[in-house]
Amino acid sequence: MKTYIRRFLPTAIILAVITLASTALHAHQTKNIYTIKLHQEIDKSSAKMFTDALREAQTAKADYVILNLNTYGGALDAADSIRSAIIQSPVPVISFVNVQAASAGALISIACDSIYMRNGSSIGAATVVDGSGNVLPDKYQSFMRAMMRSTAESHGKKAIVKGHDTTWVWYRDPEIAQAMVSADSVLSFTPSEAIENSYCEGMAESVEDVARILAGESTGYTITEHKITSTNRIIYFFLNPVIQGILLMLIMGGLYFEFQSPGIGFPLVAAIIGIVLYFVPLYLNGLVQNWEIIFFFAGILLLVLELFVIPGFGVAGISGIILIIITLAFAMIDNQIVFE
Repeated sequence: MKTYIRRFLPTAIILAVITLASTALHAHQTKNIYTIKLHQEIDKSSAKMFTDALREAQTAKADYVILNLNTYGGALDAADSIRSAIIQSPVPVISFVNVQAASAGALISIACDSIYMRNGSSIGAATVVDGSGNVLPDKYQSFMRAMMRSTAESHGKKAIVKGHDTTWVWYRDPEIAQAMVSADSVLSFTPSEAIENSYCEGMAESVEDVARILAGESTGYTITEHKITSTNRIIYFFLNPVIQGILLMLIMGGLYFEFQSPGIGFPLVAAIIGIVLYFVPLYLNGLVQNWEIIFFFAGILLLVLELFVIPGFGVAGISGIILIIITLAFAMIDNQIVFE
């Protein structure tokens, strides 16, 4: 028995080591791909959703993030937040243009490490317009053109070797990116045109097609789709600019009518509900700081003093109104952009 064990034990150990090594190698070769779906207008809500999802992908140690994108654009500040997050992400972000990447969607796609487009899709048309669709003055277009150029330049240059000559060219031509912003002739690409101008790495019909391309033939892949929790879904809902506008009217209207007829009634209750629903989601997401909440209630306190303690309408009342307006305005923008 001892002879039998002595003879076959080394063989068993070797087989076990080979099996473990093979399993570890297979696990190492399997690509962990995280997908984020962005099929909506680009606004504060969608920007927050994307940055949260990208942070989750980094925590999950994803090899790639595929952005499943279909949008006609939206708010420039929200698009810039997404763009900056993509450029700074240690995990490569791949844009899958699932029909449309227009306006702010084009800016976001150009920020990605690679772009794949679905048959029949398009990318471009990044001219800045107002809420009614009217083209804004050239200073806005100039800013957008600079942002498009800098986003394209962020990918650096690549070497083109012809014989003994080496030429360095932009990975994505900044002049082409700039041409997507114009009041006269706006540039947009079909998939074949985008590939020809190095603004698309290839065509794909689904997220799975993109995942297979990224993983390659020699490795497998797993796809993890970003899921929005019920809590975050509620928070994103109240971050929507339309909902925030309604809450602002509720706050201001409630306070106005309450001061017209003092007493704890419906206007005051409506204002309190509006304040809670307006500030809490922003505070939970770090968009509102403690000082903003303190300033807001200080403004209300000054108004109360002006109406019920100090006769007339003077410094206290005006200061209270200014504090409330400033606080509500600052609450709608990212403090990091303002102060840094």
